[in-house]
Amino acid sequence: MSHNILTKLATILEARKSESADTSYVASLYAKPDKMLEKIGEEAIETIIAAKNDDKDQIIYETADLWFHSMVMLAQKGLSPDDVLNELARRFGMSGHDEKSSRNK
Repeated sequence: MSHNILTKLATILEARKSESADTSYVASLYAKPDKMLEKIGEEAIETIIAAKNDDKDQIIYETADLWFHSMVMLAQKGLSPDDVLNELARRFGMSGHDEKSSRNK
C-alpha cells in the first residue's frame, strides 16, 4: 500500500501541472519554484523540531508534509518517486560510507 499511495500522488501531482495556480495549491507551487523550495526547507525544519520534541504524531504529520513537498519538487523536475526508490534500492546493503564514496563527484 505504501508504494501505491506514492504512485497515486505522483499521478495527481503530474495532472496539477496543467491546472490554474489560482485554484490548485500544487499548481501555485509549480508557478513559483522558489516558494516550492522554501516549503521543503520549512517542512524539514518543522520535522526536526517535532523530532527534538519527541512528538511522534507531529513527526508523522511534518514528515508527510516534507515528503509531499519533496514529491512536488520531483514532479516539477520530471522525476518520480520510483527514481528515488530505485536509488534507495541501489544503496540497500551498502554501508553509508561506501555509498558516499561511490558517488560521482
